[in-house]
Amino acid sequence: MSTAPAPASAQPSLARTLRLPSLVLFGLAYMTPLIVLGIFGVVAETTGGASASAYLVALVAMLFTASSYGRMAAAYPVAGSAYTYVRRTIDPRVGFLVGWAVLLDYLFLPMVIWLIGAAYLEAQFPAVPGWVWILGFIIVTTLLNILGIKVADRTNYILMAFQVLVIVVFVGLSIGSVVANQGAAGLFSAGPFLNSTATFQGVTAGAAIAAYSFLGFDAVTTFTEETIEPRKTVPRAILLIALIGGVIFILVSYTTQLVHPGGQFHDASSAAFDIAITIGGNIFGSIFIAGLVVAQFASGLAAQASAARLMFAMGRDGALPRKVFGELSRRFRSPVVNLVIIGVVGLVAMFLDVATSTSFINFGAFVAFTMVNVSVIVYYFRQRRAGHRHNVVLYVVLPAVGAIVTGYLLTRLDINAIVLGLSWLVLGIIVLAIVTKGFRQLPPEIAYDEADGEVADAPPADRVTAPAEQAAASAPASGSTPASARAPE
Repeated sequence: MSTAPAPASAQPSLARTLRLPSLVLFGLAYMTPLIVLGIFGVVAETTGGASASAYLVALVAMLFTASSYGRMAAAYPVAGSAYTYVRRTIDPRVGFLVGWAVLLDYLFLPMVIWLIGAAYLEAQFPAVPGWVWILGFIIVTTLLNILGIKVADRTNYILMAFQVLVIVVFVGLSIGSVVANQGAAGLFSAGPFLNSTATFQGVTAGAAIAAYSFLGFDAVTTFTEETIEPRKTVPRAILLIALIGGVIFILVSYTTQLVHPGGQFHDASSAAFDIAITIGGNIFGSIFIAGLVVAQFASGLAAQASAARLMFAMGRDGALPRKVFGELSRRFRSPVVNLVIIGVVGLVAMFLDVATSTSFINFGAFVAFTMVNVSVIVYYFRQRRAGHRHNVVLYVVLPAVGAIVTGYLLTRLDINAIVLGLSWLVLGIIVLAIVTKGFRQLPPEIAYDEADGEVADAPPADRVTAPAEQAAASAPASGSTPASARAPE
């Protein structure tokens, strides 16, 4: 028996216990399915009452993209997601800019979550200004995160069960309302997909907003080290999460649109609350608002912690100024400065509406989605030059369609979001120029742990490894916001 010492790189690893059903449940919980009702009014208003079409288009785009994420997750089973895939297949500098674009998601996602929650609370309590709720969310969430509060996996299950219950009751009451008013025939209508007020431009613009509901379908890439056979299980989970989530979103938007045809509302930001009262009375309206606000609060707590952790990782590894972003509070052992910065950014919600702020989030997401699709194509040709053959449909045709669709949806975002996103990318180029000394060096790499000992097609020239003491895993640099994400300790 060999007595050779273990390789120096061998480190204690997490137990591989997660199978496909567990990963799918995690991914669905991260997507927060109840959000389809949170932004229903905005999507319906944008599409002229064809919200189900918007979610159908978004689902198609997400399925192509989910397939690409699956290919890359199998090739590079690490937690870095879009940032890592682009870095290793295309170029480290391009990967840095994709990660920078995704950082925009992280900075603004808590703001959007707080804004949606505030919109529904304002509808329930019209005497209280919306800015009061926004400020309350920011203060409470920031304080809890500074103290190191964590959202445990068990809470994910409880929250998911409650969301599913509210959704099932909402859909059931919607069906009952339609049957009572129009008969059983009223359940079969093309209106939620196509009607006289819906246009192609409106549906695609609505799909660009509806894609917000899908953010997080790739979150399971963060569990690669705890997954049994991650190269097979993770890609399947990603595809199933996108598919199941899309079916839920289409079903909910379809039945809700049957109750309220068209896209005109007293307040689109809280339209689902008014519909909840219509189909279930004040009692169900209160249950609905409580469920949505609790889900938004928990999601905001995790999103802020996740964003702060990503900023900390980037600061720790030199991608952002270390003395500002890479420091932890000695007292609380949390990235206090980063948490406060995200809270200050959240104050912008006082001056925005749900549609515009949601588009901010989707800008970075669509950049990431598009570039992951492109990464699969680049990977295919790199592998071909190395003598490895892959299916041209799976590695070229489908990713090309995904890149075209997500790229087009990117152009359908709110113009303010596009301007802000492009400005953010310009700032990223400036930062990249500084950290690479005029693009002469490779940018620092945010360190992620490998899921196993083998990573396909990852030549050393593509990587700049952080020092060993900096090798703690960071939050996923993607559009996802896992509910179990937490600030480092």
